[in-house]
Amino acid sequence: MIDFKVKLSQLLSENIQELNQEELLGMIELPPNPEMGDFAFPCFKLAKLFRKAPNMIAQELAEKLLLSEEFASVKNEGGYLNFYVDRGTYAKEIIKAVINQKDKYGSQELGLGKNICIDYSAPNVAKPFHVGHLRSTVIGNSLYRIYEFLGYNCIGINHLGDWGTQFGKVIVAYNNWGNKEEIEKEPIKTLLDLYVKFHDEAEAKPELEDEARSWFTRMENGDEEALALWQWFSSETIKELKKVYAQLDVEFDYYSGESFYNDKMDAIIQELKDKALLQESQGATLVDLTEFNMPPCLVQKKDGSTLYATRDITAAVYRKNTFDFHKCLYVTDYSQNLHFAQWFKVIELMQHEWAKDLIHIPFGRVSHEGRRIQTRKGNVVLLEEVLTGAVERVSEIIKEKNPELENKEEIAKEVGIGAVIFNDLSNNRIKDISFSWETAFSFEGETGPYVQYTHARASSVLRRAGVEVDDNFDAAVLTDDISMALIKEIYQFPEAILDAQRKNEPSIITRHIIDVAQAFNRFYHDHSILVEDEAVKKARLALVYATKQVLFTGLYLLGIKAPERM
Repeated sequence: MIDFKVKLSQLLSENIQELNQEELLGMIELPPNPEMGDFAFPCFKLAKLFRKAPNMIAQELAEKLLLSEEFASVKNEGGYLNFYVDRGTYAKEIIKAVINQKDKYGSQELGLGKNICIDYSAPNVAKPFHVGHLRSTVIGNSLYRIYEFLGYNCIGINHLGDWGTQFGKVIVAYNNWGNKEEIEKEPIKTLLDLYVKFHDEAEAKPELEDEARSWFTRMENGDEEALALWQWFSSETIKELKKVYAQLDVEFDYYSGESFYNDKMDAIIQELKDKALLQESQGATLVDLTEFNMPPCLVQKKDGSTLYATRDITAAVYRKNTFDFHKCLYVTDYSQNLHFAQWFKVIELMQHEWAKDLIHIPFGRVSHEGRRIQTRKGNVVLLEEVLTGAVERVSEIIKEKNPELENKEEIAKEVGIGAVIFNDLSNNRIKDISFSWETAFSFEGETGPYVQYTHARASSVLRRAGVEVDDNFDAAVLTDDISMALIKEIYQFPEAILDAQRKNEPSIITRHIIDVAQAFNRFYHDHSILVEDEAVKKARLALVYATKQVLFTGLYLLGIKAPERM
């Protein structure tokens, strides 16, 4: 496919020697209004170079540029050069590329030979998988798919919170108030109830906290009774977690929780000692980060037990040695910004040059009806309940509007769960979200079901046509404004994927496929597709096929299914 922006940057570079082609390419813009052209080149940056007003520079360039066949005209407007493509060439090149590349359209080999570790989801064992965990899970899963689509070798890691003092708390609660049969019957609910009860009781009996710390120390020291209980709680929880991941169509390459690094931390602590980075303070050991305007990074408590930072540093070293990653991404909420800044700095002080390749990808926090989600207070909304509720809502709509639909149970799952994922990913990553049961299952407006329905509509048109779409069509049929608006969105899809990867921001793809769906529905409304004129029908079917493919790929990159029928 002709890359029209690259072609334009080549034309400009022939007349602007002061900037290289890559710099010129970065300056090319897409006008917000089609009346202002298909591409725009601002001349303001050239004013200092040429010591002239931007509009004068634009006028001179407009007069001397020799346009290639891909461009119909160029105009100088207020210091901008506005370029208008040859619509027939534009339509032919873009639709032909999608038809030939199919589900590879927009993919690249950008990351060939490069490993990307992505640490995401990471719920705590013996605690419920609630809506607060959804963000890390779906953002991480989408980034995995985006990076993989661009040629990287991705390694998805679920760094389960399966170690720490909270397990001492659950053990104390189980020993005092627990019931084995109840845990086996409803592990997540029962363990949550025990965890909440521990905190309620500990308010009146603070000595329970000491008992919990003691049990965790026994775990770290290899006590058989403590480890047997911990292992039981962990296995029961993971079985339940995997049911939710199956609903979300999320898989991991490794379930290596914090406990995996227990036998690897001593070597890291020794390295910190050997490099004279550890200090002692009130019996605890730490790395002083005062000169970097950060609190100290605690490595060991005074009782010898380790902390999150110890395990994260150990995990990073292990991952570098095992996977030789190009980048290691950590998808967690922004409340952990300081934690990551601290231990990233410790890795740097350990003189590991790859410290620069550790990237924290923060996201906004999730609250429930305006209140912070707190497991210890029991203020949680279980993710499984949300997913089940969404599927039930879609089932009701199908029963009302399309009761004869084939595979309606499966479609209800794909649409209901897709709605929940899309609703989360349609928000800018860093934005806080307040979960509300009223808005959780919204299917109106710019939603996942709207995009899925548009994909199903395109699929229906192609089914009814009953012909094989190929790249031999008359592009002149598609040069009207409505068709061109849709073709432009399809052309910009690969750039949206790249932008999402550069910014680690899946919402860029979410917003783009909404734009594609809206442009297609305008096209569908204004143009009859299955007409008698074979040339018109063939060209419009080619555009329908290209739209369907882009929507399918966009939904896939978000971790959402694309039903053929709805």
